[in-house]
Order: sequence, then structure tokens, then C-alpha cells
Amino acid sequence: MAVETKFVVVRKGEEKMTFASKKEADAYDKMLDMAEAFTDWLLQSELSLEEAQLENLGLFLAEQKEAVQHILRTSKLPEAQPAGKAPKVAAADEESQKKVRAVKAA
Repeated sequence: MAVETKFVVVRKGEEKMTFASKKEADAYDKMLDMAEAFTDWLLQSELSLEEAQLENLGLFLAEQKEAVQHILRTSKLPEAQPAGKAPKVAAADEESQKKVRAVKAA
């Protein structure tokens, strides 16, 4: 019998994702916090979009945090990575994807 430890990210009583490491679960939870803050900020704006669209936009901005920060710092789009050279974060994610598979909860 094998024993597995799983870390579940729960929001408003709903399971969002399950991870095998606390670090990954904390990072996802932090990203969801950021997405919620973006969504609240967008809801206060005068944009004439539906709430679901604003939530999707907030989640997208949170997922693209590094690109957003780069644009805010430099007023330029981040350079596209050459096909053979992936950013350090992506390489680390690929490595963790081999070891751990996140499962989306219903």
C-alpha cells in the first residue's frame, strides 16, 4: 500500500487543483489571489464587459504576470524566446511536469 501526500487548492469551498508539492500548490494559490485582485480592479473600472469576461481577463493577467511586469517596467512587449531556448521558469515547469501532474478538480 502506497501513501501519497496531495495538496489541494480550495477556493470558496470548491477544489480548484491538486498538486503533489506544497510549493506548487502555494504558487497556484498565489496566482488565484492575484487573478481575484485583477478581477476586482477590472470590475471597478468602466469597462463594458460581462463579469465572466472580466474574470477571464483577470486570470489571464495573473497567469502572464512576468510579461505584465516587463511591459510595465519597459513599456515594451517581452521578446519572443527562440525556439531552442526556453526561459528558466518554463524549463523548471517542464521538469516538474515530468515528476508531478496537476489534476484539475471538478
